[in-house]
Amino acid sequence: MAEVLPVQASLSRCASALTSALVLAAVALGPSAAPVAAATVPAGSGSYTDTRPPGTLGPTTSTGAPVTPKLTAAARDKPVPTNDWWSSLAYQRYGDNPYSTPMYGHPLTYQAKASGLEVGYPTVPVIVGEGRQYEYPHRADLTVGLSGLHSPDTRADAWSDWTVTPYWADGTRTFRATIGHGMPFVYARGSGGDARITTAAAPTVFADDGNVLGITVAGHHYALFAPTGSDWTLSGSTITAGLGSRDYFSLAVLPTTGALATYRTYAFSFVTGSRVAWQTTGGMVRATYTLTTEAKEGTERGTLQALYRHQWLHTTDTLTPYTYVSPRGTMKVRESASFTTGRRGGGVLPALPASGGVDRARLTGYLNEVVNAPDPFSGATDTYWTGKALGRLAQLVPVADQIGQSAVRDRLIGLLKGRLQEWFTAGGAGQFAYDTGWKTLTGYPASYGSDTELNDHHFHYGYYVYAAAVVAQYDPAWAADGAWGAMVGHLVRDTANPSRTDSAYPFLRGFDVYAGHSWASGHQGFAAGNNQESSSESVNLSAALVLWGSATGDTALRDLGSYLLTTESDAITQYWFDADQQVFPASFGHDTVGMVWGSGGAYATWWTANPEEIHGINVLPVTGGSLHLAREKAAIERNIAEMERENGGPAQEWRDLLWEFESLADPAAAKSKWDAGHTGYTPEQGESRAHTYHWISTLATLGAPDTTVSGDIPTSAVFSGNGIRTYAAHNHGPAARTVTFSDGRTLSVPARSTATGTGPQEPGPPAGHTFRLRTGGILTPATTDPAGADTLASADGVNRDGTPYRQTVYEIRNVDGRLTPGAATAFRLRVDAGEAVGLAPQVRVGYDLTGDGTFDRIETYRYFATDPVPGWEEYTQAVGVKAVTGGMGDLVGGTVRLEIWNALGQATSQVQTGTDGAVLRIPYA
Repeated sequence: MAEVLPVQASLSRCASALTSALVLAAVALGPSAAPVAAATVPAGSGSYTDTRPPGTLGPTTSTGAPVTPKLTAAARDKPVPTNDWWSSLAYQRYGDNPYSTPMYGHPLTYQAKASGLEVGYPTVPVIVGEGRQYEYPHRADLTVGLSGLHSPDTRADAWSDWTVTPYWADGTRTFRATIGHGMPFVYARGSGGDARITTAAAPTVFADDGNVLGITVAGHHYALFAPTGSDWTLSGSTITAGLGSRDYFSLAVLPTTGALATYRTYAFSFVTGSRVAWQTTGGMVRATYTLTTEAKEGTERGTLQALYRHQWLHTTDTLTPYTYVSPRGTMKVRESASFTTGRRGGGVLPALPASGGVDRARLTGYLNEVVNAPDPFSGATDTYWTGKALGRLAQLVPVADQIGQSAVRDRLIGLLKGRLQEWFTAGGAGQFAYDTGWKTLTGYPASYGSDTELNDHHFHYGYYVYAAAVVAQYDPAWAADGAWGAMVGHLVRDTANPSRTDSAYPFLRGFDVYAGHSWASGHQGFAAGNNQESSSESVNLSAALVLWGSATGDTALRDLGSYLLTTESDAITQYWFDADQQVFPASFGHDTVGMVWGSGGAYATWWTANPEEIHGINVLPVTGGSLHLAREKAAIERNIAEMERENGGPAQEWRDLLWEFESLADPAAAKSKWDAGHTGYTPEQGESRAHTYHWISTLATLGAPDTTVSGDIPTSAVFSGNGIRTYAAHNHGPAARTVTFSDGRTLSVPARSTATGTGPQEPGPPAGHTFRLRTGGILTPATTDPAGADTLASADGVNRDGTPYRQTVYEIRNVDGRLTPGAATAFRLRVDAGEAVGLAPQVRVGYDLTGDGTFDRIETYRYFATDPVPGWEEYTQAVGVKAVTGGMGDLVGGTVRLEIWNALGQATSQVQTGTDGAVLRIPYA
């Protein structure tokens, strides 16, 4: 069972005597061999070295011995995605464990042993660490392997975006097992022995049909699938089946024994890979998660996937009734090899916009305190603390520019350039070295295991990329690939590489696309799996990608940053802050965690039990990339309230960070705390009085971020207060552009500038509830939107009657209403197929009565057969209901969703928006 504060630690980035001692202890573990000669590798105007500086360390075991990736010959030349949920397969942290530590795939857990792969399904939480940590710890229900298998080690043989295949070999037998996030199946292949399953206790058999065996172990139901013609033999706790001329078998954890028939359908559709594809369009971020499969028997190529809460909350794809327990709350099962999520993107601004609430003279004084300091970098020497110092200065550049302090702005830019260029040049006091074995770029002096454990590269380098993006905003030539941009590109490729074919760096090193967030430990060598403490520093890298991509014209990188930020924002909301109060176990007495583990979460940090830092570590650094936190204002208020309860009063040490955090939900309360306490505090090391004053005063004037509205570029945001919406956007481009917001407002933004505009704030959903479809996926009570039309995707020549396919979704949340007896759903939609023949738009309306993500009532209407004559036709509920599931009830903070798709045909059609022919009326008063 994992301790709250394990000794082998992915250490926090925050200073204390404890962390200093731990770091010194790690350095003293032992020497690491280094080549005698180093080569300098040019990168634009900068350079790095291919050899570590003398006296420094690279990746080691826990005792300080040098370690290289533990891979098969087939995988030896591939960049290893360290910092993953399964990294202990490839990174042997402990000399006496050449297999793996527990790996949390969810719903299953795994651990490699000499005899094969342990498999567990933890369903009961355990509270440890004096109530400060909850876990669903790995406990093996069974071990899957081959008869007689006794391998000296386990190696990573193949991997994809969220799956991995470990490999065992003992000279006589070879064994592979493909496992992954969300996969209820284990897909096994072996030679030299019979399939063997060893259970932790004598199993109970609930189904026996030759090659298919259903067993219950420790209250969990499993199905075992041997090749057709084979037969399972049970002897005590050992189950075997001959494979004959075949080399495959599989097993699955079942949600119920009654699910066996469904799971049997996909038993031999072996997963061979996984891949995510993302797209950012019109302020919406969509991602499709796809498994590739191979039919070992028959022709079935489909499969079953369990979606995490942050995924099923934001998909309109059909889900089965099957569910699983996990440390991330309920997982829901989809019967398909792919699913798509859609979410309004989180906006990123270089700085909060100008407002009348900022006293320019006062702000100028605060700015001068920073630039006139004897050492603006506060003695920072390693990658983390240098990064913090860079971030602190970078936040002030657009603030100084905003109030006309061009001299201060230019001095700040000069400081940033100078320090970045020092680090971006090999041979200096601070430099980067490339490790050809691990295919990673490490900064020296390193800190907190960024060298010896490959920890935290995304935390450290995010500050460098962010600072470079601010410089690029004002000096594009500096950021060119032929200048200093090439070195920035290496940091990006090391931490968030968008390429799966780059031979120098792995794809998205630390970001787990299926889990929805990054991992901090490079080796994952803990009983509790991998971990991440400062989710906000991970988001800082994503925001930096948005800004760097925007400033350099790399829209693909910008959109990657938007996908990463939006996805991790949803994960933070659910798994760090438990915004819906549906994830943490009831027996865990906290509203937030400082750290997420593979097995659960902990109300803790690596270096202190101080509540201010436990709550603040997932806030810092506060930047224009922090606005996404305002999605769940009630969760922020609960978070602050718990901090003050645990702290015995308001924040003292990190009061500035927590004031800024509170201002995202209640700007007036945060301003009151600033007014009362700003004279007697020391800013957090990555903060400044200038930035905190500007942040709090601006939001007190404009209102909190309004995340219900988004712009069609990632560098935009909306604020609401006192009945007024303020629209802000930054245009990094060389020409003026118009930014369109999802509520229909537009904003003209000059080249290389930030612009703002205002408009009335719309009221919340009224009683009566008649809504219009608005382009951008919104149902709105407003009747003043401009008329428009959305395109409905083709059915691709397949009958989609009753099953949404590439549907267009319109939604409104936080709806209250009392059900009107005898009333029914009604809609009036104008659709047009042009000259296309045989099209048939179809509508489905869903009601999530409490807003918990589960749709309690779904009404599917018969499709409407359009004619092949251009012109609008009217589609209403009068076509009749095709199918209804669930029951109605009062709406209390509920969600209403309308989906429309083409059920037939091979062409696109259109549906009106913003008109009286784009109306949904729900039966509530």
